[in-house]
Amino acid sequence: MTGGKKQRSIKGKDPAGAGEKSENHSCLTRGFLVGWGEPGVIATTDSFVAKEERMLKPTDCTLYSGGLRGAESLFGEMAEKWGVKEVNFTCSCCNPERNRNVVVLSDAELQRGDISMELASKMMNRSYYQADKIRKVLQTIFHMVNNGHQVFVVGTILADHTVKGGTGWAVELAKLFNRPLSVFDQPTRKWYGWRNGSWQESNPRIEHTTFVGSGTRNLEPAGRNAIEKLFRDAFGG
Repeated sequence: MTGGKKQRSIKGKDPAGAGEKSENHSCLTRGFLVGWGEPGVIATTDSFVAKEERMLKPTDCTLYSGGLRGAESLFGEMAEKWGVKEVNFTCSCCNPERNRNVVVLSDAELQRGDISMELASKMMNRSYYQADKIRKVLQTIFHMVNNGHQVFVVGTILADHTVKGGTGWAVELAKLFNRPLSVFDQPTRKWYGWRNGSWQESNPRIEHTTFVGSGTRNLEPAGRNAIEKLFRDAFGG
């Protein structure tokens, strides 16, 4: 689905050209948001309550995900275990493993998150094949990020600051919408937060009542432990 990428040393400095890419990204997004979807569809940080209390009540929280095998399925399992509401967005081309609160998006709903594959390729620095199928997947991911405020992803951070695979679109949308964003990088077995245009090591917590859980289908033990700890720290008392 995507071209091969080199993994990078994440900590600290941006790779060569990262500053220029960030500027280009900003230029792209000016036109990207105009007319995308219906008025008021795209929620920004300002439309959410700042930060919730340190210890949230699980019954007040909602996980937005896709329910696919791997990281998303485990996010859903943990939500169910801890009493967090769960919503799984999907489309006709997806086959979710989770069957709890599945929302199958209509063509009209998918259209709200429409994006040209040319622009997606520029933002992700990669080429996409099977464009019709991939477009629907990206449209589905839009609904996840548009509904959940804080964004958690498990996967692999690449040298150009994107995240490997389709879940990288959730990361790019979170950057675009200025959401609290954390990625657990399985190769380094560490969490990183997106701050000031680069990835910084972090120790994230679930701090908002709506959040996104997404990631790779190839979940490793370290990634599993990271997701389990995320819920335990937030709701374990």
